[in-house]
Amino acid sequence: MASVTYDHVTKRFGDVIAVNDLTINIEDKEFLVFVGPSGCGKTTSLRLLAGLEEITEGNIYIGDRLVNDVAPKDRNIAMVFQSYALYPHMSVYDNMAFGLKLRKTPRAEIDRRVKEAAAILGIEELLDRKPKQLSGGQRQRVALGRAIVREPSVFLMDEPLSNLDAKLRVATRAELSKLHQRLETTFIYVTHDQMEAMTMGTRICVMRDGILQQVDTPQVLYTSPSNIFVAGFIGSPAMNFFDVTVVGSREEMYLDGGTFKVAVPANKAEPLAGYLGQQVVFGIRPEDIHDPEFAAPGITAAPVKCRVDVTELMGNEVFLYLLTGNKTFIARVDPRTSARVGQDVEVLFNMDNMHVFDRDTEAAIV
Repeated sequence: MASVTYDHVTKRFGDVIAVNDLTINIEDKEFLVFVGPSGCGKTTSLRLLAGLEEITEGNIYIGDRLVNDVAPKDRNIAMVFQSYALYPHMSVYDNMAFGLKLRKTPRAEIDRRVKEAAAILGIEELLDRKPKQLSGGQRQRVALGRAIVREPSVFLMDEPLSNLDAKLRVATRAELSKLHQRLETTFIYVTHDQMEAMTMGTRICVMRDGILQQVDTPQVLYTSPSNIFVAGFIGSPAMNFFDVTVVGSREEMYLDGGTFKVAVPANKAEPLAGYLGQQVVFGIRPEDIHDPEFAAPGITAAPVKCRVDVTELMGNEVFLYLLTGNKTFIARVDPRTSARVGQDVEVLFNMDNMHVFDRDTEAAIV
């Protein structure tokens, strides 16, 4: 078991800075997820830890051991890649045992580890098959088994579910979470899918252009994003953003979007006092916009008039694409809503969950 520390780590490829001054401490037995759009530096961060890329500046520690100059095979890590990379001519058993044979592990120990890993993953009956006889989900389990038999201090996973269909991804996601609880080992996982990150990670590290934006628990990232990028990236559908002006006074403050004007709750007004008369970015999540007929009691509701542009029935909810002026925004409302395309409607913004960001720095104010 081991913690992992990135200490001011930078990676350059020529003039391109792929990872910029990354500092983060990953606790022993933690499930940390790197998430962000393509090209944000998350996979490079993982490859630096694995020893597959050379660090330009900074240090990486596994436990108390500095591993900058340690060969990948000596770092006591196991990596699961996006491609399963199984040997097609070998059986499942031999694929899982191959790395141990290279390390001259005793045959009895290899047999024990392979069978234990197969039992954990539920693939005991597949050990004699070749990869071509397996489904995508089964191949993914074999790739995981090959990592498990190593009994590493740290598991590294680079988008391991991206080749699976949607239904299998959901099932395998749950299996990986259970596997982490069972093995009690440090997991570091890379994905561009924020849903995977939210459901699996004990903490999430949000990256953008090689820079760490925020690292915290899924709930904190959702409720208290540190800037516009994190707010827009975490949550599905994404948060709605409006350019508004802070008007009124400390005692009666409003956000004026031109086509709508919403009152700021008294307990949210103080941080905005210095922005009176200035433009800011107002954020509200789709799930905090309600059909008045089905709004929860007790919320601080601000009515907004708009027009229904598109409706999407999702079964347990309806996505309303709404227009105010020329601005489109999304609401997640009760499936019993009577809103129809082309109708002028009034929706309620739950201002208890409002977000406000500085227009220039994009940092959170409220």
